[in-house]
Amino acid sequence: MSFCSSSASVDTSGQCTGMGCCQTSIPANLTYFNTTFLTRESASVLDFNPCSYAFVIETQQFRFDINDLAGNNFASKYIDGVPLVLNWVAGTESCEEAKKNMTSYACLSKNSVCIPSDSGLGYLCNCSSGYGGNPYLEEGCQDIDECAFPEQYLCHGQCTNTIGSYICTCPKGTRSTNASTIDCSPYQDSTQTIKMVLGISISTVFLLLCIFPLVIKYQKRKLIKEKDGFFKQNGGFILLEQMRSRQVDTIREIIILSQINHRNVVRLLGCCLEVEVPMLVYEFIPNGTLFQLIHSEGSSISLDDRLRIAIESAEALAYLHSSAFPSIIHADVKSSNILLDDKYMAKVTDFGASHMVVKNESQFMTIVQGTLGYLDPEYLQERQLTEKSDVYSFGVVILELITRKTAIYSEDSGERKGLASSFMLAMKDDRLEDMLDKSIIGVGMEPLRAISELAKKCLSLKGEERPQMTEVVERLKIIRRAWQEKLTEYYAEETENVYAKPSDNYPSSIAQYRTIAIELEHGR
Repeated sequence: MSFCSSSASVDTSGQCTGMGCCQTSIPANLTYFNTTFLTRESASVLDFNPCSYAFVIETQQFRFDINDLAGNNFASKYIDGVPLVLNWVAGTESCEEAKKNMTSYACLSKNSVCIPSDSGLGYLCNCSSGYGGNPYLEEGCQDIDECAFPEQYLCHGQCTNTIGSYICTCPKGTRSTNASTIDCSPYQDSTQTIKMVLGISISTVFLLLCIFPLVIKYQKRKLIKEKDGFFKQNGGFILLEQMRSRQVDTIREIIILSQINHRNVVRLLGCCLEVEVPMLVYEFIPNGTLFQLIHSEGSSISLDDRLRIAIESAEALAYLHSSAFPSIIHADVKSSNILLDDKYMAKVTDFGASHMVVKNESQFMTIVQGTLGYLDPEYLQERQLTEKSDVYSFGVVILELITRKTAIYSEDSGERKGLASSFMLAMKDDRLEDMLDKSIIGVGMEPLRAISELAKKCLSLKGEERPQMTEVVERLKIIRRAWQEKLTEYYAEETENVYAKPSDNYPSSIAQYRTIAIELEHGR
């Protein structure tokens, strides 16, 4: 009900407050609506409000205006009628009841929801969130691309449409507690920092790994250049040739020793080839060399043992010349290349300079190798190595055994002389006793002269005049046998006096024959 006595009393706020305009809501479950006008004493207001109006209109579409009261203004304003919204519902049952009968259920779209009616009767259908369209059709509700409507679907970051919704994320390097409503701001990600540090570290390590080999290579080149400089400056080429020569000698020695099996030749047990200069492993020889035995001060050796060692050494050389196949020329026979085992048995060693003689070849040209004082003069002059070259060198060894002088020795005056030449001159001048070892002269000159004659033959300047090693062995055995027989006869005659009083003619023969008193360092 609306009352107003004059236009001045009309509410001008635009709202229907009862002063010139009043309104009421339509109650729920209303099935019939009728409008009735009751006018009371309207004569006093006819001048500004001659007509009364009642109508049903959408609330949002009407705003009261005081001018609507004057004359026919309102009728003229809404000559085509007022906008009216008729709310309707599906059925008369609730959502729960309607879903029980799917044949009559109005919400056909699978992406729709049932909404209870505000009026109390029936229900309404609406598309699910993120979908739009007509929910009363089977395919009526379709996905909405929310990213296409940024004003409606807010996103302050990167919008990504999904089925029925959308995702709003911040760009890389920024973050927000809710990107849909709050702007994204830059930040320092600890994970990103770790990745960056890790990446830099890996790159640095990789760079170092790439640079390190280059540095090593550069250092190696520099070292090689420096070594080459020192090598040339300090006679390295000569050393290199010596090392190469030593390698060749070692290989030759391995080949030769692998074909020899004789009790008076040192046995090769193995070799090491993983070094610049290959090393050979021989059987252990504890009593050093013949050179040490003869020339060490304080050592004592009997004539019989000297003959035995000479025979054993000669047998080894005879085996090389006559029994080995192919024949072998030692080429470096000397007292330091004759070893003595634990029983003082002779063992010929050092075949580095040796040569194998091809069938039907008695001599051949070669580079001169050997030790000064033992070298065959014919070999030195003609460069032709033969088996007789070993015979000459062995002749010098025999001289060492009976004189105890080295192949090159010094006189009291300090003059250095060759043993072979001095001995041959002494033989010529009949001064043999001057050359012999004083400790064995007492045994008698007969065996010593026989040994000296054999040595003289071995030292002949012409190789063809020297005996074969087999002849040397036989001759030494004969000399030793005769010497032993002579001793046996002497023992038979002097049985009673042998321990009481030494013979004037043989003052040390018994002791020398029975024992060898030596103090030497063991080893090669």
